Amino acid sequence: MGRKKGIMSDSLKEEIAKELGFYGKVQTDGWGGITTRDAGNMVKRAIQMAEEQMVKNYK
Repeated sequence: MGRKKGIMSDSLKEEIAKELGFYGKVQTDGWGGITTRDAGNMVKRAIQMAEEQMVKNYK
């Protein structure tokens, strides 16, 4: 069974990882090396960014 393709682009994931301070871990261990907490925080930040963009576009 294959893995689903992610919704977030690699550049967005990298941007968020840098912002949250664990991009170095990604560089050394890959995305599989991050903690579930870091992954959850990435998702929360991506949702926050999307909501901010929606508000900005709505005005």
